Amino acid sequence: MSDGTSNCTTPSCPVGEANCPIIAELITLRELARTDGLTELFNQRHFRDALKQEMERTQRSHNPTSLMFVDLDFFKSVNDEHGHEVGNLALKHIAKLLIDNLRRLDIACRYGGEEFVVILPGTDLFTGRYVAERIRMRIQASPVHIKGGTLNLTASIGLDTYRSDSTESADEFIARADALLYKAKQTGRNKVVHGTTNFDALAQINQDEKDALAAAFSMPSKTPKPAKKTTKK
Repeated sequence: MSDGTSNCTTPSCPVGEANCPIIAELITLRELARTDGLTELFNQRHFRDALKQEMERTQRSHNPTSLMFVDLDFFKSVNDEHGHEVGNLALKHIAKLLIDNLRRLDIACRYGGEEFVVILPGTDLFTGRYVAERIRMRIQASPVHIKGGTLNLTASIGLDTYRSDSTESADEFIARADALLYKAKQTGRNKVVHGTTNFDALAQINQDEKDALAAAFSMPSKTPKPAKKTTKK
C-alpha cells in the first residue's frame, strides 16, 4: 500500500552524520503525525493531504481518482454489548483486512470512529464499484474472533470518482462520497451506493477480466461466502 510520501523528502543531517539521530527522530515524528495510533492506518489529516495530491494528479494525467467511504454497521452495539476493547479489536481487524485486500498504491485511512476511507488512484467508477463490493463481501465473510466466539460485522460503503473535467474542491468531493455512504446507511446498510456512470460494460466483462481485477487488488476472483451468524445460548 502506498506510503503517501510522494511529496515528502528525507531531511539532511545538519552535522553530516550517516546515521543521524536527529533525522531519525524527525522521521518518527512525521510518521506519528500522519498515522492513526490504534489501526496504524493513515489518519484523517494525512488523508486530506493525500486526496488533494491525487486530485492534482488526476488533473495532470487525466486518470480518475475514486474515493470509498467504509462505515461499520451498528458498531455502537458492538461497544455496548462487548466493550470497547472488543470494539478496538474489530477496528484493527478491518484495518488489516483493508491493507491485505488493496493495491500498494491505494491509500487507506481511518476517518474517525468506525469510519474508514480509501483513496483509489487511477481507478474509474466501474473498477471502483467492483473493488468496493469485494471489500464489502470480504468484511461480511470475515468474522472477528473474540473470547467465547466470533463477532460478525457488515459495512456500508459510499463510492464516487473524481475526473479531470471536474472543478470541485477536495471538500466537495469528500462530501459527495460521504453523501453516498449516508444513502447506503439509510437504504438498508451492508451495501455499496455509488455515483453514476455508464455500466453497460458490466455485462461484457468476462472471467479473465474479473480475475485480472481481483489479482490487481489482491483478492480471490471467486465470491466469498458470508460467515454464518453465531447464535447465543
